[in-house]
Amino acid sequence: MSRFRRYVALVTAALLLGVAGCGGGNRTEDQDGITVVLFGDAEEIAGYRSLVDAFTDAHPDVAVTLSPVASQDELMARLTTSFAGGQPPDVFLLNYRRYGQFAAQQAIEPVQSYLDRSTALNESDFSPQALDAFRFDGKALTCLPQNMSSLVVYYNADLFTAKGVPLPKAGWTWDDFLSAARALTGDGKYGAGVEPSIARLAPFVWSNRGEFVDDPTRPTALTLTGDPATRTAVDWFLDLQLKHHVVPPDAEEQSESSEARFLRGTLGMYLNSRVAVPTLRTIDGFTWDAAPLPVAPGGVPASILHSDAYCMSAGLPDHDDAWRFIEFAMGEQGQRILADSGRTVPSRLDVANSPAFLDPAKPPKSSQVYLDAEPHLRATPRTGTWSRVERETDALLEEVFYGRVGREEGLRNLEEKIRPLFTLPVGADG
Repeated sequence: MSRFRRYVALVTAALLLGVAGCGGGNRTEDQDGITVVLFGDAEEIAGYRSLVDAFTDAHPDVAVTLSPVASQDELMARLTTSFAGGQPPDVFLLNYRRYGQFAAQQAIEPVQSYLDRSTALNESDFSPQALDAFRFDGKALTCLPQNMSSLVVYYNADLFTAKGVPLPKAGWTWDDFLSAARALTGDGKYGAGVEPSIARLAPFVWSNRGEFVDDPTRPTALTLTGDPATRTAVDWFLDLQLKHHVVPPDAEEQSESSEARFLRGTLGMYLNSRVAVPTLRTIDGFTWDAAPLPVAPGGVPASILHSDAYCMSAGLPDHDDAWRFIEFAMGEQGQRILADSGRTVPSRLDVANSPAFLDPAKPPKSSQVYLDAEPHLRATPRTGTWSRVERETDALLEEVFYGRVGREEGLRNLEEKIRPLFTLPVGADG
């Protein structure tokens, strides 16, 4: 089942279950306290529970119900249901690539005025790139971003050493990456693992000075085949699977994910954001580290912003306690708690540049690579239908990447099928 079909199934199931499907995650006017809905695996949720515990210690008058789900797709289903039922959570954590549909429908209480009045927080405390991703109208902050991660290359240093391959470093190129991946492939191992998605492809397009949409501000179409710079990057990305066979093929990826292979020591390089770190810290059989993405020949360094933000639901009786929670979570103590969990690259700059995040005793020892990437971070478009554009694009790109359809036919079909989604009316993103 494709990622898009899995998402549709989750949303459909949530809508059929109705508001009751949200369990204890919704608050009525007769209940005290706030509900916080977010996504993450067990290691991530442990960090958020520590954050909630610290908040309630500091604010015993505010009860917090943490209502986690396992994935972003489940989160979207939960939010779709709760907003439709008129009982949304007080606070929810959402990725900038998915918040547009809620912002376009004015379902989010903008945080700009709260931040302007705050005596505890200032805009200058945070990464400008992360803040800008949550300015839905290009000006006012809709949500307050808690992290500013980037796509990086996690690598098995022991495998590199065993094969006599130079370790990745800043300034390495696509040719260096491919050479390493080839050398590391064989004997039941693969050189690299990467998800076939627009979020993984985009940095390579940007590094080659291309664009994957016709207008980054107001896109109306994907442009994967027309521009030579973009097409070169697309082909290089697809060739990792279709030509060079340095990433696991379809059947093998379905039976064991690239992350699982990396954990087991049978994958040389794994592309992901900081979200992978809590799980990777469970590794005890080999040494691993993080490196920046390789740069296109004659290109520029580039990576894609990975950022989640605390949002407040619009239309609730008041937002005072919700903002108090966000204010604490985005303060120095709250950001340090999550930094210690390994889950986030703090959007708060003083914490990001402190030992709480950069401690080399906690892998990856090269955490500076996330901060060095900040000037080169770019974001996907902020539109009301972008999350659907991305979901359907990923499903179709997966078909091409694994050779289920021909390259030329698949890319043409992808562009044609996605084009109408850019002009869907607000509210048609489900």
